[in-house]
Amino acid sequence: MTDQKRLPRSPELMSREDSALLVVDVQEKLIPLVSQHERIVWNIGRLLDGAKTLSVRAIATEQYPRGLGHTVQGLADRLAAIPEKLTFSCGGCPELFEELREAGIFKVLVVGIEAHVCVQQTVLDLLADGFRVYLAVDAVGSRHEIDYETALRRMDSAGATLTTTEAALFEWCDAAGTPEFKQISAIVRESQQPRIKQEETEETEC
Repeated sequence: MTDQKRLPRSPELMSREDSALLVVDVQEKLIPLVSQHERIVWNIGRLLDGAKTLSVRAIATEQYPRGLGHTVQGLADRLAAIPEKLTFSCGGCPELFEELREAGIFKVLVVGIEAHVCVQQTVLDLLADGFRVYLAVDAVGSRHEIDYETALRRMDSAGATLTTTEAALFEWCDAAGTPEFKQISAIVRESQQPRIKQEETEETEC
């Protein structure tokens, strides 16, 4: 079966070779205020685990960490050095995307918070800069549902591809019958566990 012919792979699909995962500003003082934040952090953790299994590059940013804290521990442990920014868009860390281009990576799966601020501005900037952008809708969020829903519609209409955590994991994996597939299947079957404790904060912008 390993020699079975197949149709050419669609350019609409991500692969482990041509895509990267971008984690936007999932920080200690803001994430507890975001709707369904435990699910969001859990899904981002699963994507990071899948990225490591499949050798997909994972990068991240932090928005003004002196005020909003650093990336939550359960995710920071899975990431390399995380640059900080003051611009809402991750375009304020251009070195991250220059490195992707140098590696031949032109597709970016974006996750994080908040959907209508940092995530949305990042997605629009990446599209304008020639990247193909994917958005895991179950791994992004906002404090208010109307902001989340409106941001998804705007990013969709601008050309971002909406997907989910599980779809992205299997897209990267591509085929069954491999050791990586077994690991990805285990990640997909994982039960949701809270990864952070709720905290109170007066900060309200990512």
